[in-house]
Amino acid sequence: MNAFAGSLDRPNSYIGRSVSRPNAKRLLEGKGRYVTDLVLPRMLHAAFVRSPYAHGRITGIDIADALAHPGVRAVYTAKDLAAICTPWTGTLDHFQKMKSLPQLPLPLTDVLWSGQPVVLIVADSRAIAEDAAELVMIDIDEKPVLADPIEAMSAAPLSDDIDDNICFSSRLDSGGVDDAFSTAPHRLEQSFIFGRHTAVTLEPRAIVADYDRSENRLTAHHATQTPYQFQDVYSRHYGIPEANVRVIAPDIGGSFGMKLHVYHEEMAVVGASILLGRPVKYVADRMESFVSDIHARDHRITARLAVGRDGRISAMEVDDVTAIGAFSSYPRTSAVEGNQVIRLMGAPYDFSSYRANLSVVFQNKVQTSQYRAVGHPIACAVTECLVDAAARELGLDPFEIRARNLIPDDSYPRRSPTGYQFEQLSHEVCLARLRSMMNYEALRAEQAELRKNGILRGIGIALFVEITNPSPAFYGVGGARISAQDGAFVKLTPSGEVHCSISVTEQGQGTETIIGQIIADQLGIDRDKVRVMTGDTDTTPHGGATWACRGAGIGGETALQATRKLKANVLSIAALILQAQPGELDISNDWIVEATTGQRRMSVAEVARIAFFRSDTLPPGTHAQLSVVHHYAPQGYPFAFTNGAQGCLVEVDEETGFVKILKHWVVEDCGRIINPLLVDEQVRGGVVQGLGAAFFEECLYDSAGQLTNGSLADYLVPMACEMPDIEISHVETPTRDTELGAKGCGEAGTAAASAAAMNAVNDALAGHGAVLTQIPMTPARILRALGTI
Repeated sequence: MNAFAGSLDRPNSYIGRSVSRPNAKRLLEGKGRYVTDLVLPRMLHAAFVRSPYAHGRITGIDIADALAHPGVRAVYTAKDLAAICTPWTGTLDHFQKMKSLPQLPLPLTDVLWSGQPVVLIVADSRAIAEDAAELVMIDIDEKPVLADPIEAMSAAPLSDDIDDNICFSSRLDSGGVDDAFSTAPHRLEQSFIFGRHTAVTLEPRAIVADYDRSENRLTAHHATQTPYQFQDVYSRHYGIPEANVRVIAPDIGGSFGMKLHVYHEEMAVVGASILLGRPVKYVADRMESFVSDIHARDHRITARLAVGRDGRISAMEVDDVTAIGAFSSYPRTSAVEGNQVIRLMGAPYDFSSYRANLSVVFQNKVQTSQYRAVGHPIACAVTECLVDAAARELGLDPFEIRARNLIPDDSYPRRSPTGYQFEQLSHEVCLARLRSMMNYEALRAEQAELRKNGILRGIGIALFVEITNPSPAFYGVGGARISAQDGAFVKLTPSGEVHCSISVTEQGQGTETIIGQIIADQLGIDRDKVRVMTGDTDTTPHGGATWACRGAGIGGETALQATRKLKANVLSIAALILQAQPGELDISNDWIVEATTGQRRMSVAEVARIAFFRSDTLPPGTHAQLSVVHHYAPQGYPFAFTNGAQGCLVEVDEETGFVKILKHWVVEDCGRIINPLLVDEQVRGGVVQGLGAAFFEECLYDSAGQLTNGSLADYLVPMACEMPDIEISHVETPTRDTELGAKGCGEAGTAAASAAAMNAVNDALAGHGAVLTQIPMTPARILRALGTI
């Protein structure tokens, strides 16, 4: 176990304590500062004319009437923006032979999905811009549409500039798979379909681009998770020195990975501001979001499991076809989800023979890419449903078959057959905790009694492994300019307060809270005296920002190390003033105290006052460094994997196909817990998103590539009335790679919720000849599985 100074029984101990968010009251009172709220002098507004077709060649665009419309300041087509913006391509070097079409803000020749922006209108108001958009005439010759990913694999390329529709393919083979299957007495095979869904964030995508010609300076107020990534993108593709590009991410109403990616609209708005020399604002409306925000989870998977008579798993084989839309997204690509799917398969279990084939396929739909728990729910659902199928075939209890196959908690470090390196996980502890939390035996007894009265209840469980704290080996190795390190600037003010500017960002998950707790804990001061600032490339050090649960594990470690440096500086100055040795002193409750007795000597504010205003009283040559800049990048393991277990209790109405979710349980091990309240909030929110995928959310397309439910009137998201009580328990297995020991928890709830739910539904339908292998599990699909429709 790594050594750590945090302890709840000492003064100013905040690590491990539930502390409310400093910004919560402001947000609840409606005082949030979102990009949507921003109004700048001389600001114009943007709207887009979008393709009504999923695939076609642009043969003409008539913008004359739109240009003549009162209040319209400019109308731009692809050539206007291509003259100042270099194209981008969503590939990574370490994904061998990966390809994607180059992208520009607007298409020069072909439209590749229904809803693709084709023309940009800039006007005095959004309403005027939308009215003018109705006056633009676009001639498009339709082309055959590739909607189905399986058909797209062998169809003619969607563009003349690529040889086929395979963006990326990969194969993993640890050996011994054929022998294991040929000798296994039990071979389970299932085919799965995972429907597309999208983020539906509280705040839609939004940007205000403000280019100042006099200084060749661009300021982008951007609702993004990763301001430094976009500083780099806007600098490189528009030829502006990086130091002249400022990206400000104010309050962000949810991201979930959707706001990581480069979108054509935002690039176009930046270009329009450069051409006009005026601020230009664009906020996606809900209808636009459905046809332009990235989608996720579009997979067709066939998987097999080889199992012995004793229930032990010996081998697994997987074939994954991942549909990604017309392009690979930039700069993180659309291949990462499929890659993580095949590498997370079977992660909790102790077997050595594994083979997987991945095909990432282009089609005429919206791009898919990283979304909360990238690939985790897919890998978890396939693995856990196969394990449940094996349990049914062998007549074993779901808990029992897992207990026989788990990687033992005392067997780490381990390397998975897919190539991942696990430092230390806690599957056995989590499984036992879950069984106890659920009161499993009582649930089974109740289930049996209710079945006698025709009430179908189902109990499902699922184990998961989550990827967190990605190292430079994640994106940097592929040539993407996405930082794996973070920076913090921590300073003591003359009044004894602490200000921290840090590169990890806040999107509503509590980043500012946990960073403040770490600083207060390590420095020995009151949490209310710490102010944390994020989201501005001009005022925070460069860093990777917040994604893949790196806020606590990497940002938190950065803050911890920076604060320890600041504390050493404060104690060295205090020692000079008190004529003591720094090691004889400590800080507690905002006071310099004797380390052994805790006796107060002087306040921290008094040290700051002397250092700032009476440095003449300090010994000659004293340098009172009360500001510290520190950077940290992960070292050691490439990732800090977390793990856990989930359980779900449902009731299925076999006449209507409706499912009532009665209760959900989560046991989660995210390493060191900084704030239990925020961890629980993150886990519950993640579970809700996972259950949304399991029962409600799906982007539905017809054969012509048209999204048929692109509004919140038709696209179902889970509401409070559909959600069950979610009971949470924690196990702490800190990583030894950091002093803090935190790993991350933001994706844990999403990772296994749909798998547990699918197993619960199938458990309810056991004996009725129905097995669900497609999500969402809609009433119609349940009834079809039962053979009643």
